[in-house]
Amino acid sequence: MRIQEENLLKGSESRKIYTVSQLNRQARMLLESRFPTVWVEGEISNFKRHTSGHIYLTLKDEASQIQAAFFNQYHRGLKFELKDGLKVLAFCRVSIYEARGQYQLYVERIEPQGVGALQLAFQQLKERLEKEGLFLQERKRPIPPFPKIVGVITSPTGAAIHDILNVVNRRFCGTHIQLYPAKVQGEGAADEIAAALRVMNERSEAEVLIVGRGGGSLEDLWAFNEEAVARAVFASRIPVISAVGHETDWTICDLVADLRAPTPSAAAELVVSSRLELEARLQRSGERIQFAANNMLENFRSRLENLISSAGFKEPQYLLEQFLSRVDEAGRHMEERFKNFMNSKEQIFQGLTGRLNALSPLAILERGYSVSFDEHGKIVKKTGQVSVGSSMRTRFRKGSVLSKITAIQEDEEI
Repeated sequence: MRIQEENLLKGSESRKIYTVSQLNRQARMLLESRFPTVWVEGEISNFKRHTSGHIYLTLKDEASQIQAAFFNQYHRGLKFELKDGLKVLAFCRVSIYEARGQYQLYVERIEPQGVGALQLAFQQLKERLEKEGLFLQERKRPIPPFPKIVGVITSPTGAAIHDILNVVNRRFCGTHIQLYPAKVQGEGAADEIAAALRVMNERSEAEVLIVGRGGGSLEDLWAFNEEAVARAVFASRIPVISAVGHETDWTICDLVADLRAPTPSAAAELVVSSRLELEARLQRSGERIQFAANNMLENFRSRLENLISSAGFKEPQYLLEQFLSRVDEAGRHMEERFKNFMNSKEQIFQGLTGRLNALSPLAILERGYSVSFDEHGKIVKKTGQVSVGSSMRTRFRKGSVLSKITAIQEDEEI
């Protein structure tokens, strides 16, 4: 029994005892030395953005998960948006948060899995702006055909401005170019382009704006995929042509602009009409006017020649005689038509007169009848209208008599 106790005392003197903090620190150092940096594949969940700007999330697969922190200084230049459900590749350090003994990842860079970061950022911004109506065709304005002042927003040392000036000078020297220099690549380029658009609108000197640059990679052209540029183009009161030098791919700026040109040179050709084309159109119009005028003169000449060769022009007396004959003939026609008119009216009058005479009371008196009137001049139709002692006047075909009534004899009514 004593021997066992002595052995226990000896063992306790040889044990290494750690505090919790010491153990967490040792574990952290072990993990950090074993995995200084590592790429981790997983799906984002529990995504949260703190007010400080730091991002906290969980990376998971089908069987496990691990928490991760993405500090502000590392994700400041991130082009696409992180969200739950997005599969990513995270370049990070593996460590332990000693205060809680929590095993986690500290992300320094993150990429979308299966698609490039810039391509995903482009797609995300495109979908969002399309929902807001920035790409609607009905809001796009026509480009003026003969602008006097064209505003160009591009690099003053790039190929784009030289291409535009060459086209304008070659095609129509009456157009003036107003350059607003701006960075078109790299950090701060999008902000400079957006600021230039605002200033050009405030000045209101240019009638159309060309925004663009020469060709390049997706990274080189990225300033034209930034939201700041898209919203500045949308807010512009002056029509905007996007002229980013790429033939097949479209930028966000292309989609928002009133017109998209594949190159700066093509944009310049769109805003200035060719002097040769204009001269050709004027020449064709002049030829058509000349042809129409010649035809008109030829018609007048032909009519004049016909008049000169006519008998009336050679012998005015003959023309006067023809005119007088036509006047006489017209007079005869008028007289005949008037006579026929009066005859028809006379026949109608005689017919109406006959009908009126047939209905006239005088015609009845002609046949031996008479008519009597009482003292008031009313026609006497029955004995009840007069009385004994009253007078009555009787009208015959010729003349009338005045009689005094001495008796009234009532006869049976017929």
